[in-house]
Amino acid sequence: MALVHGFPSRRSVLALLGFLAACAGVGQQAGEMGVRTGVVEQIVDVPLPTSHHAGVGAVVGGLAGLSVGSLIGAGSGRDVAMVLAAVGGAVAGNEVEKTHAQPVPGQQIVVRTGSGILISVTQPGVAGLRKGQVVYVEGHGDGARVVAR
Repeated sequence: MALVHGFPSRRSVLALLGFLAACAGVGQQAGEMGVRTGVVEQIVDVPLPTSHHAGVGAVVGGLAGLSVGSLIGAGSGRDVAMVLAAVGGAVAGNEVEKTHAQPVPGQQIVVRTGSGILISVTQPGVAGLRKGQVVYVEGHGDGARVVAR
């Protein structure tokens, strides 16, 4: 890249922008989703982690402990009681949240595409999918999902 007064020249910048635009144009456009077809080879039921917001129990428990601790003692003893009650409440709230978090039923679906490639997608349970069924695999990576054709 040629430098003019310490900065890249206009021609270098335009060439770089043209290259980047060409690279961005290859493949999918924004908002498009890749869809492949295939046949279900295997379906395994698996538990998926719940989608609840982790930490809510600790926050609620900590706030409850803080309010209870503020009722105890006076002066610096009150401050110590508030801190200890907040920490204890946060720990207790976190434990309660963990015991009530139930896994979501899901499926690991193995699909053989038309090109012979095996794809494994883990998603929340989809009623009606069965081995040997022709399906669509929408998207890629963690966002992929299998739907009936």
